Amino acid sequence: MGWKKVTVMSQRIEFVTLALQESICFSELCRRFGISRKTGYKFLNRYMEEGLHGLYDRSRRPRNSPNATDSNMEQLILDLRDKHPAWGGRKLKRRLEHMGQREIPSPSTITVILRRKGRISQEESKKHKAWQRFEAERPNDLWQMDFKGHFPIRDGRCHPLTVIDDHSRYALCIAACENERKETVEQHLTDVFRRYGMPYSILMDNGSPWERDERHEYSSFTVWLIRLGIQVVHSRPYHPQTLGKDERFHRTMNAEVVMGCIDKPIGECQRLFDRWRVSYNTERPHESLDMKVPAKCYQVSEREFPESLPEIEYSPLDEVRKVQDGGIVHYKNREFRVSSAFKGQRVAIRPTNEDGRFDVYFCGQRIAQINLV
Repeated sequence: MGWKKVTVMSQRIEFVTLALQESICFSELCRRFGISRKTGYKFLNRYMEEGLHGLYDRSRRPRNSPNATDSNMEQLILDLRDKHPAWGGRKLKRRLEHMGQREIPSPSTITVILRRKGRISQEESKKHKAWQRFEAERPNDLWQMDFKGHFPIRDGRCHPLTVIDDHSRYALCIAACENERKETVEQHLTDVFRRYGMPYSILMDNGSPWERDERHEYSSFTVWLIRLGIQVVHSRPYHPQTLGKDERFHRTMNAEVVMGCIDKPIGECQRLFDRWRVSYNTERPHESLDMKVPAKCYQVSEREFPESLPEIEYSPLDEVRKVQDGGIVHYKNREFRVSSAFKGQRVAIRPTNEDGRFDVYFCGQRIAQINLV
């Protein structure tokens, strides 16, 4: 049993006052105050040495903390966090290891330091929930492409176009675009294809210029990709989480670089994007990559970009038709609509396992189905 909580200080003053009386039995006095002899002597000695000040509670923090983080290391952690505001304890620890630092604290200790120094708020921590998503088996099996939300710059608005490899999270492109037109995207993608080769498929949402809805299932842009032999995959309408990796990439990008681009000229935005892309690919450890950086997991594609498109070839067993105005295909004396984006292109009609049903292919991608029943 210890000091009564209500008037602790007044009880201690009364105790030492009584304890100084010559006729008092010290053991009995301690019993009546509900404390041990050890505690009684502790406060009596403090009172004799320091007066009333000695009766106040003292900090239980040790004078020496042999396991405390070195101040230089703590400052290094804070500097690295300030440079990469979206990085947590595990990423910071791995980056410090890559930098050759020794005696690095654990990720949990780094997190405590960040929280203590005001680098992490409880509200912000709640936003960072893990995504549950698929992953392509090899680099270049699938790329994710999207426009990040535009923001104001000195002479208009910047529309960042991003392309990342699904398997390695490698950022292949961060382009500061002045618009979201097909010609702009094709130009940047052509540069990417020339440097990294071509993927087997590209995942994109249903917006411009790769729109896909009930009226516009394909666009001239997606026809261009299919013509290159790239499988076009669209996310489910109103389900941006399908592009989870690119969405997460945008969140990191917004925290670390976009805010510094506001009201700057478009050229300066691109320079900042280029510098940050190098850091993202070569310095930032990724949890889903076992804390490796994306550059360690990416390889350029063996599929070279053709400067001039080869002729479209179909099997001798295919029935080939040319798409007319309005996306109309004539087959068996009947008209069927595919998509007006394929106007003037040659498509192949192939039978399925169901009687009266035929698949319509453009290059290697099925674009429609014909039902004669």
